[in-house]
Amino acid sequence: MKNKKVLVVFGGTSGEREVSLNTGMACVKALKKLGYKVSTFDPKKKSLNLIDKSKTDIIFNALHGRDGEDGVAQSYFEYLRIPYTHSGVISSYNAMNKVISKEIFKKNKIKSPEYFVLEKKVYGKINLYQYIKKRKIKFPIVVKPINEGSSIGVKISKNILGLNKSTKSLFKKYQELIFEPYIGGQEIQVAVLNGFPLGAIELKPKRKFYDYKAKYSKAANTEHIMPANLNKSNYKKALHIAKSAHNALGCKGITRSDFKFLKGKFYLLEINTQPGMTNLSLVPEIANFKGISFETLVKKILLNAGINR
Repeated sequence: MKNKKVLVVFGGTSGEREVSLNTGMACVKALKKLGYKVSTFDPKKKSLNLIDKSKTDIIFNALHGRDGEDGVAQSYFEYLRIPYTHSGVISSYNAMNKVISKEIFKKNKIKSPEYFVLEKKVYGKINLYQYIKKRKIKFPIVVKPINEGSSIGVKISKNILGLNKSTKSLFKKYQELIFEPYIGGQEIQVAVLNGFPLGAIELKPKRKFYDYKAKYSKAANTEHIMPANLNKSNYKKALHIAKSAHNALGCKGITRSDFKFLKGKFYLLEINTQPGMTNLSLVPEIANFKGISFETLVKKILLNAGINR
């Protein structure tokens, strides 16, 4: 493997470009330390179909968000027949789409908050308050785009006034939104590597919720508790559900499942197929607690690369 030419694909055009650049640079550093021949590629500067096959043995996918985490980049890698890391086309698409992933969770008896979806063209024709009442969803209510990552576009509303305001502003940018009740309780995240759960971390954001700033800004002072403050059986349960979700979606490499734990129940909010790999990221922190260094983690992800994922 040491002679393999590794291409780190990072940056891109999504709202998570900055995080992807940080993830990519951290992984480039680790791969070089491991002795690999490393080059980089940014899809914002050049189309993915211009990747030079003759100079690339493996692609390390360090993209986040749209076009990197939703099956688009993966379909280019498959077309080029270059082995790549993380999940494949279909599992990436399904995990990124909050509606499809929720339906897969439901099918596999994995608890997730109730929800409904609203299209922009329908919103103008209905009374949102009556619509919610009919669906028995209580305030506070979370509204968000169906296929963004890193809490981009997530709004929490305590009443119909706030919800209408948030919905209107989001419909300026998105065609479809998902609504679900806000679940309180503990914020628990679980990393799964190559089908095996690594551990669960708990987050205590100082902000209203674990939003983009709480995730990526040191100044937000989000408290990280590793291992998560759960009793033994609940800790095991969190790991088991995350593994089940990873497998149900057919994910590969690394994933991170985001849960809320309330009144003895775990609610799976979503599964991330391209979790952050920066110095503030949770997956490296979970791995480190298990005695897996950042370099070893990157190597384990790389060794799992393949095609027909």
